[in-house]
Amino acid sequence: MTLPPRPMNILITAASRRVAMVKGFVKALADLGVPGAVHVTDTDPLSTGLRFAHKAHMVPFSDSPSYLPRLLEICQQEHIRLVVPTIDEELINFGSWKEEFVRNGAIPLVSDTTVGRICRDKFQTARWFGEHQFPFATTWLPGDIDPAKAKYPLFIKPRKGRGSVGAHMIKNERELRFFVDYVEDPVIQTYLHGSEFTVDVLAGLDGRILSVVPRQRMVIRSGVCDRGQTVMDKELIALCARICETMQVVGPVNLQLKKQRGKATFFEVNPRFSGAIQLTVAAGADFFRMIVEEALGRNPAPAVGAFKGGVLMMSYEDSLFELNGKRLS
Repeated sequence: MTLPPRPMNILITAASRRVAMVKGFVKALADLGVPGAVHVTDTDPLSTGLRFAHKAHMVPFSDSPSYLPRLLEICQQEHIRLVVPTIDEELINFGSWKEEFVRNGAIPLVSDTTVGRICRDKFQTARWFGEHQFPFATTWLPGDIDPAKAKYPLFIKPRKGRGSVGAHMIKNERELRFFVDYVEDPVIQTYLHGSEFTVDVLAGLDGRILSVVPRQRMVIRSGVCDRGQTVMDKELIALCARICETMQVVGPVNLQLKKQRGKATFFEVNPRFSGAIQLTVAAGADFFRMIVEEALGRNPAPAVGAFKGGVLMMSYEDSLFELNGKRLS
C-alpha cells in the first residue's frame, strides 16, 4: 500500500497587501500538481491578502512575546511544511527560532540571525559591505558627521526603518540639523544619483544562488515600485550573486542600489521578498515555484540569468467588495 504524499502546506506571515505573493504560492502548488494549502497570518481581519489564501489566521503583532509561539502553534495545528516571513521586524527573531520550527516539521524560509542583524541595521550593512569590499553608499551616524563641513546633498533615514518611512533628502546644513532630531535613530548617507534598481535574488536552502533578476524602479510609491522594468545586466547579476554568496543568505533577498555611468552603488539589503516580486516572476523567474521545489527536496537547478529583460510592470489600484463576509462579484 502506497501512502498519499504529505500535503505541502505553506504559511505566509503578515499577508496585508501581499496579494501577488499569496497568489504566486497558490499557483505554484497548482502548477506542480502538489497537494497542499496556502495559509496566511495578519493582525487585521480586513487585510486584502487574507482573501486570496486557502485559510487565514489572526496573530498578535510581531513584537509581542506570544507572536512566534502563536505561529508555531499554527504550524503544528495545520501541518505546515514551509513558513515564509515577510516583514523586516520579524526576520531576526525567526532566525533564532529556525531549529524550533524545523523540529515541528516546518522549514522557515529565512536567513540566520547574523544575516538578519546585518541587514536590519543599515549602519551594520554599510560596515559589512566595506569589510568585504563591495560598493555601498558612505554611511554615518549623526555624531560622525559635521553639518558645517558636510558635502550636500545627503540622505537621512531610520537606521532600522523600512520602505520610505522617515527618509528625506538633505540639501543643506539647516535641514541636516533639523532632521537629525526629527528622524528617530537615523543614519546619514551620501545622496546617490543615477537610475534606481532593485535586484531580486533567490538562494536555496543550502545557500546556492538559484536566480538573480535586476529591475529598474521607474516610479516608486510609498517605498514600493509602482512601475518598473527588468534589465538583463550580466555584470550586476554576477555582482549580486557574489554578495549574497558571501553573506550566506537563504531564500529571497532584495538588494537596492543606484547606477550611474555604469557604476553600481548599493544602499540597502532586505533578506525577504521585495514588494514588486510579481515583476520578476512575470519575466520568467518563478521564485515561488523554485521555493516549493526546494521545500519538496527536488533541488531545482540554478537558473541565474534565465529571465526576459525589458518586461514592464505598470501597477494600478483595484478593490474587493464584501457583504456579510461574502465576496460580491
